[in-house]
Amino acid sequence: MIGKSPRWLRWAERIQAIAQTGLAYSRDPYDRERYAELRELAVEMAAAELGATPAEVRVAFASGVGYPTPKVDVRAVVFREGRVLLVREAASGRWTLPGGWADVGEGPSSVAEREAFEESGYRVRAEKVLGVLDKARHEHPPSLHSTWKMLILCRLEGGEARPSHETDAADFFAPDALPDLDLDRTTPGQLALAFSHLAEPERRTDFD
Repeated sequence: MIGKSPRWLRWAERIQAIAQTGLAYSRDPYDRERYAELRELAVEMAAAELGATPAEVRVAFASGVGYPTPKVDVRAVVFREGRVLLVREAASGRWTLPGGWADVGEGPSSVAEREAFEESGYRVRAEKVLGVLDKARHEHPPSLHSTWKMLILCRLEGGEARPSHETDAADFFAPDALPDLDLDRTTPGQLALAFSHLAEPERRTDFD
């Protein structure tokens, strides 16, 4: 599963990271000029391959300051009678584990519990980290963001399915009857990993 991200995107990400680090720590004006040129080169590479404008990529890909680190996407894994909870994204019409970006000042368990409730209507309690996964190493489509995905097992405590402003349906699915997945958010391999943990409760946390 390693190396799913295309080489051109990995090159652009690496150039961007080097440039951003240099701009954060260098005080020499000539070095800073060169790092700025490197950052612009990364923007042009990504824009050319993704079919986006440099301005769009610059905002999403090269506007950070300080030392570059991955973004964190937290996903709640909730089971009921051997079926996993999925929500349907209103924007794409496809299904995913409930979750989203981690917020500053909020712990991973709180993110998983809150996102599950807001997106599905079910109240849950976080219990265990099932996986910490580099998005670029799995079956996701190319992305401008370097992202780590946290899969957190949550116990179902109550509630009922209801839509939100981001999701229009929530339901539980068996491993052999999964719906059309939103691959930018959740992959078949990640759901297979989640069901493996259901079958093996003592399984250690998966990573990478």
